[in-house]
Amino acid sequence: MKISLCMIVKNEEKTLARCLESVRGLADEVIIVDTGSDDGTPNIAAQYGSVHSFVWTDDFAAARNYAFSLASGDYLHWLDADDVIPPSEREKFPALRALLEEEPDAVLCPYEVGGAVFSRERFLRRAANFTWQGRVHECIAVRGNIVRFGLRVQHCGEALHTARNLQIYRKWAEEEPLTGRDLFYYGRELCDGGEYAEAEVVLTRFLEGGGWYVNQIEACKTLSLCLLRTRGAKTSLPPLFRSLEYGAPRASVLCEIAARLEALARPREAIFWYRAAMLCESHADEGDFELPACRDLVPLLGLVVCHWALGEREEAFACHKKTEELAPTHPSVVYNKKFFAAHRISDNASS
Repeated sequence: MKISLCMIVKNEEKTLARCLESVRGLADEVIIVDTGSDDGTPNIAAQYGSVHSFVWTDDFAAARNYAFSLASGDYLHWLDADDVIPPSEREKFPALRALLEEEPDAVLCPYEVGGAVFSRERFLRRAANFTWQGRVHECIAVRGNIVRFGLRVQHCGEALHTARNLQIYRKWAEEEPLTGRDLFYYGRELCDGGEYAEAEVVLTRFLEGGGWYVNQIEACKTLSLCLLRTRGAKTSLPPLFRSLEYGAPRASVLCEIAARLEALARPREAIFWYRAAMLCESHADEGDFELPACRDLVPLLGLVVCHWALGEREEAFACHKKTEELAPTHPSVVYNKKFFAAHRISDNASS
């Protein structure tokens, strides 16, 4: 069973070797498509596989599909240059190969981005003829026999590409109508770029037109953030409640509701929503963009503040102790520890 790693790169001399070293021994073939580097990226790439040039057309899907077309493996695997497979995951390579011998059409693997973990299509059967879609925030609509495997991929990039992505979206929108999914990501990029009024229009249009329920929930969160920045906490609440129309409650949404109520000086109501967030299940396998901390650390930190605001010192301290167990070095936890010490509240005294 032959695996082809297919990558598209541009000016990635600082990260490419790290990525390729992390996956060394997994792929039988490495295809690297350079889209216009003017640094040492092609030379680094040549040390690991075959390097091909592609004239950039503001279309990530086109570049990825070209990379796929050059591969000869039974399975096509993709990574970005700022991705890595952690060393602890390498021991899973033999089990992955055994799984591929069963010829699934697509294998989904956990993708860790900024603390959030969600599933991405990572290994695709070449005979299934999958194609990438979308000029930016591209994806593959997988079908057939889809399986999950716990090979964790970690995104290590820090830079945002909002300006570049917005330029692509704006040009794209002038040329043809955007699909629902593309409207969703366009709206998110507008919000990230501080274009809140335009983001509100695009996200509202997306929600009115329908789409994948996970994106609808996330669109409600993003729309709420836009309204928070432009009109305040009270006006930003309705989109968060609207998200409950599209699927099971998400911890991140409930934490946002609680935070808005906290900002409105309604700590008793905020406590209800923070505690509800701790009861939510993970939906990472469904593709959610949710931080696991929204089910424990984030609501507990909120509860510390709300209970203290209500004069409930023992309850506030009890919540703080739980945060110490979860994340003793987190800046907020460290601050709270000093705060309680200054008020002479400890395990042995609460006065």
